[in-house]
Amino acid sequence: MAKHSKTMPARGLRVADQIQRDLAEILSYELKDPRVGMITVTEVQITLDYAHAKVFFTMLNDNKDAVRNTVEGLTAASGYIRGQLGKRLHIHTLPQLHFVHDTSTSRGMEMSLLIDKANSVRAADAEPDVKPDGEPDNKPDLAAESDSE
Repeated sequence: MAKHSKTMPARGLRVADQIQRDLAEILSYELKDPRVGMITVTEVQITLDYAHAKVFFTMLNDNKDAVRNTVEGLTAASGYIRGQLGKRLHIHTLPQLHFVHDTSTSRGMEMSLLIDKANSVRAADAEPDVKPDGEPDNKPDLAAESDSE
C-alpha cells in the first residue's frame, strides 16, 4: 500500500496502489529474468505528476550480492515491465520505474531481537538473589510482614 500523506491526492494513492498490485502480478507471472527471484512489492511511491515511481521490494535472500543482482535484473527489465504495466493501466503518463530494496523488514527483525534481548536481561535482573550454596537469601519479606499487621 502506498503511504497515505497529506501532499498526495487520493487519486495518486489509488494509482500507486494499482501499480503495486499490477507489478506484483507482472513480476510473479510474466517476468522471466533469472536474476529476479521471488520478490514482494511492499510499496510504490509515485510523484505528483506521475512521471516517476519508486518501487520498494523485499526478498527472502537479503545478502548484498543477491540484492544487487535483483536490482540489476529489474532495472534491465524495466522497459518490458513498464510496457506490460501500460497495457493494464490507462493513464496519461506512465511512470518511469525505479526499484529500491526495502530494508524495513530486516531492520524490524533486528530491533525485535534487541528488544527480546533487553527483556531477557531485565527478567534475569528481576529474579531473586540466590547464595552460591543454593540457599535463597534471608532477606526479610516485606510483603509477608505487611500482611500480618
